[in-house]
Amino acid sequence: MAVDDNSAQAPITPHDAWETLVRRRWLVGGGLFLCWLMVWCGSWLLPSVYRSETVILIEQQKVPEEYVVANVSVDLQQRLEAMRQQILSRTRLERIINQFGLYKEANKTNPDEVIEQMRKDIKTDLVEAPGRRGQLSAFKISYSAPSARLAQQVNAQLTSLFIDQNIEEQSQRAEGTTEFLSSELQSARNHLNEQEDKIKQFKAGNLGSLPSQMETNVHILSGLQERQQSLSQALNRAQEQRLYYESLLTQYRSVSKEQEKGGNSLPAIDEQLSKLKQDLADAQAKYTPDHPDVQRLKRLIARTEKQRDDIQRRLAEGGNDAPAPVPAPTHDPRTMTPILQFESQLKANQQEIADLKRDLAQVEAQIGGYQGRLNNMPIREQQLADLMRDYDQSKANYDSLLKKQMQSQLATNLEKRQQGEQFRIMDAPSLPKKPISPDRLKLSLMGLAGGLLLGLGLAIVVEAFEDKVRTEEEVTRLVKVRILAGVPHLFTPQEESKRKIRRVMEWCLASVMLLVMVAANAYTSLGR
Repeated sequence: MAVDDNSAQAPITPHDAWETLVRRRWLVGGGLFLCWLMVWCGSWLLPSVYRSETVILIEQQKVPEEYVVANVSVDLQQRLEAMRQQILSRTRLERIINQFGLYKEANKTNPDEVIEQMRKDIKTDLVEAPGRRGQLSAFKISYSAPSARLAQQVNAQLTSLFIDQNIEEQSQRAEGTTEFLSSELQSARNHLNEQEDKIKQFKAGNLGSLPSQMETNVHILSGLQERQQSLSQALNRAQEQRLYYESLLTQYRSVSKEQEKGGNSLPAIDEQLSKLKQDLADAQAKYTPDHPDVQRLKRLIARTEKQRDDIQRRLAEGGNDAPAPVPAPTHDPRTMTPILQFESQLKANQQEIADLKRDLAQVEAQIGGYQGRLNNMPIREQQLADLMRDYDQSKANYDSLLKKQMQSQLATNLEKRQQGEQFRIMDAPSLPKKPISPDRLKLSLMGLAGGLLLGLGLAIVVEAFEDKVRTEEEVTRLVKVRILAGVPHLFTPQEESKRKIRRVMEWCLASVMLLVMVAANAYTSLGR
């Protein structure tokens, strides 16, 4: 029965949809199964990819840092990235590719793509310490390969490269730091020696004018000034004594001349004796009784008094007779003793004055020298302070570098003994049991979903292009007439038998399809 176009726009009820689904069940089921089967079989044609993983623990140095401070402070993440770049270099990857025969097909066509593909297959992931955000405690290395055993072997090789590279880099950095500090320490030592030489030369060139010798110079200057005063006083006394000796010598010479002229009369002797007593009084006023001049004057007075007594005695014995003439004086040493003594004393006095003047001039020169030293001490003190400031800075720099160099040497020895920060394999490279790619179970489920959509789509398309009326409701919707009676479809026994057989076959086929899909997905989920 044909219908018009307007009647085809009648709404479809859920019951109609269910009836359509039941009617087109083989189209929906067949499309679902075929689509799934194609996808599932195609997933097994894709190459399997296995990933082997290993975990490397970052061990801190075994000696506490309070005893040995590490001389390498590169951030761990930066260090790992640097090591990764070195390990993933073209030379090392080519060595690994040739060693294990990787990417044989692609290796013949384009070697650059092989290197890039291997870099993509190698992954490194950082692992943070539990409860310490931002602090790394380990890192993972993984490698993907078509074979589980091959993935494990290549990952073991990569792990060994990372550990060896870390040991080499740590040792090189530690030795480089120590060499740098040793070079800087040598420069600092040379500079310090230069400063010490400058100070030595300055002290040698300004010996006696150094600030540390100020107290000594003041003490010496005070002693020189006292000696200057003592020499000045001694010089004054010597000059006074010279005048005194000159006056005495003049007197003795006059007495001697008078004696040579015969001046042995009592008045002359009395006059001479009076003069000698006056000189003795003057000498006693200046000197002590034990002074040689005082003693000499006393002896001279005694001798003169004796001479006067002799004259008086001879006059008393001779009466009014004139005294006998006294013979002319001769150059008897005993008569010349006072004059010679005074002349020798005057010469000694003159020599003493000359010596005192010479000593006084030397002392005054020394005083001038020490006064000059004291006057120049502020300048020398400033110059020495500048030198000492440079020396102290050089010494502090040298001490600091020496301490750092010793610490760096300890850290270097620690690295050489592998007692510093090291990488230790916590989980050995795993042997994967299942491939990570392709995910066949996921692809199978996607094939089921795609097959279901394909079957429903085919059922809808076929139903839309088929013009048939099957139920009374469809007739009522299509033709606005009342149905008075309906004739049901009557099956013959033969038709009923065929119908039952077909349903059994349908159930068997559906069960087989379902079992195949369940078994295949179970096989896939087990990692086969």
